[in-house]
Amino acid sequence: MKLKSITEKTNHFMKIAISEALKAKRRDEVPVGSVIIDKQNNIVSKNGNRIIELSDPTAHAEILCIREASEKIKNERLLDFSIFTTLEPCSMCASAISFARIKTVYFGAFDPKGGAIENGIKLYHSKSCNYKPDFYGGFKEKESSEILKSYFKTKRL
Repeated sequence: MKLKSITEKTNHFMKIAISEALKAKRRDEVPVGSVIIDKQNNIVSKNGNRIIELSDPTAHAEILCIREASEKIKNERLLDFSIFTTLEPCSMCASAISFARIKTVYFGAFDPKGGAIENGIKLYHSKSCNYKPDFYGGFKEKESSEILKSYFKTKRL
């Protein structure tokens, strides 16, 4: 696949993840959105954070998408699937992505405090990580970051 078509594909699915983040923001959740696609580029699941709504600290967008996708395909392994998420996954989500065997991770904003791929524990660089997906950060980074900044700005008033 040519670089231009990869970028167009990634931008398309990141826009959908951003839409899910905006929905989360309207629910007064930390605005993170995710999308999982299969190898034919069909959307299998999409969601935003629902931690408060579900009273569940594990209800991150990525986890909800993994659960839904696994249920739809009736398999805990999401081989040849990709996930697009607006924020660098935390250690819980990065681990779940690894356990699900998701092939590729694309994320928007880097998370110096809570991220676990390029920041923090850098899980996929660890020898103890059994499955290491391909990962790429910085897609729609500015938009993803602005949504988070505007959300937290309202919380600090």
